[in-house]
Amino acid sequence: MSNTYFKVPTPYNEPIKSYAPGAPERAELQAKLKELQSQKIEIPLIIGGKEIKTGNTAKLRVPHDHSIDLGVYHKAGEKEVNMAIEAALEARKSWSEMPWEHRVTIFQKAADLLAGPWRATLNAATMIGQSKSAYQAEIDAVAELADFWRFNTAYMVDLMADQPYSPPGMWNRLEYRALEGFVFAVTPFNFTSIAGNLPTAPAMVGNVALWKPASSAVYSAYFLMKLFEEAGLPAGVINFVPGSGGQVGNPVMASEHLAGIHFTGSTEVFQSMWKSIGDNIHKMKYYPRIVGETGGKDFIFAHNSAKIKALVVAAIRGAFEYQGQKCSAASRMYIPKSIWPEFKELYTTEVAKIKMGEPDNFQNFFNAVIDKAAFETIKTYIDHAKNSSEAEIITGGNCDDSKGNFIEPTTIVTTNPKFKSIEEEIFGPVLTIYVYDDDKFDEALELCDTTSPYALTGAIWAQDRQALVKMADYLRNAAGNFYINDKPTAAVVGQQPFGGGRASGTNDKAGSAMNLLRWMTVRTIKETFVPPEDWTYPFMGKEI
Repeated sequence: MSNTYFKVPTPYNEPIKSYAPGAPERAELQAKLKELQSQKIEIPLIIGGKEIKTGNTAKLRVPHDHSIDLGVYHKAGEKEVNMAIEAALEARKSWSEMPWEHRVTIFQKAADLLAGPWRATLNAATMIGQSKSAYQAEIDAVAELADFWRFNTAYMVDLMADQPYSPPGMWNRLEYRALEGFVFAVTPFNFTSIAGNLPTAPAMVGNVALWKPASSAVYSAYFLMKLFEEAGLPAGVINFVPGSGGQVGNPVMASEHLAGIHFTGSTEVFQSMWKSIGDNIHKMKYYPRIVGETGGKDFIFAHNSAKIKALVVAAIRGAFEYQGQKCSAASRMYIPKSIWPEFKELYTTEVAKIKMGEPDNFQNFFNAVIDKAAFETIKTYIDHAKNSSEAEIITGGNCDDSKGNFIEPTTIVTTNPKFKSIEEEIFGPVLTIYVYDDDKFDEALELCDTTSPYALTGAIWAQDRQALVKMADYLRNAAGNFYINDKPTAAVVGQQPFGGGRASGTNDKAGSAMNLLRWMTVRTIKETFVPPEDWTYPFMGKEI
């Protein structure tokens, strides 16, 4: 063991490459896209560092082109989950005792590998498997994930430096330990960075994990596992167990060794997991740490002093980047009647310019939604609006799954502030707008605050500072990530810690020390230098 104090490299946000015509990274990425799409692979489970093939396979699907065959992945069942739990607990014995600076080194190395030789691979895998544009993949699969690893390691060391006061005669200190048992990381399809962060944030502080990636994002997740191996992560620290929610989740929830859940996904699934833990708590060894980021019905609320052109850009980018499949995507908008005509004319003109198609055509701003189920769900909301006297579709509205799961950037304007598409989470390229009377500003704020059970992200727009103060105060609890004169998306690690409350999750702020602390358990140590040798106290003496 080294007897010295180590300082972690100062974290920084990974620079985002442009992929502009003529840029070297553009040619490299295009070549990698062709290479990966020409290959068929068979993705195994990875348990205790060993590849496991169960024979229960599912196809790796490409959202924007049903004809592309990437291969298959193997699915875990109860047997494999129990194997993974055993492998994780065995790995914990040495991993939790490894000097922290060596754990840090692994994830610092992973960040550099990702930003360097693995950059094109993770970007291309995310573009192909999750139908992201080059820019959306770059800010997600590379920049944000590298940021998570660099900043989280620094946060860990900052937390460990927080030590108590020691009066004369003693030394008080805090030891930041890993949780006992294992952490279950359940990750979504929409962000490769979240998929990489949820198992690694607990791991870097000494925990071990079972990782269940979304079935529609196993492709990029597998490349992340191979990256972990190259970075030197010991076998069994993170065990890769793709599969159905029930087949993987049920045995995990029943395990007495479950120490925590790190989850991003639907509200319904998270609530069912929480309930299962409650039902099983009497036979568990620990009170599991439950950290989750779930649904959202994110808003843009405009005052009549808002700058129209900038508001249009925020609405388009906020609602339609990555086909509205961001947890933070703008899904509802409140705009005053006085500026509506000007906004509508400019907005519809600009949305009409959006090009939709495959992500390997870099001129396309807009690609496909993730799968057939999502396509059908989103389409039902659009069809409902088409058939309603309370709604008008002013952009998009067309859906075509003949080649890929393509839904146009769709905008619904409703006269009913409780209309179905303004209340319910859609998770697709659908923005619903409610136009309010300028003199009913307060009533509109109340609608914004109370219409949705979620509280993830939101944005307010005004040039009038008093109006901004009023909106920010009124909507204080309506969003965990709150934006002023900006779109409600694109939180950056180290700058805007991410998470929401109400039905949107536990608000444990991914990308901050608050999240890291959830995966630590603290031992308080008091050492007395010269212990007393007389058990009596002065107050017990005889009166003179």
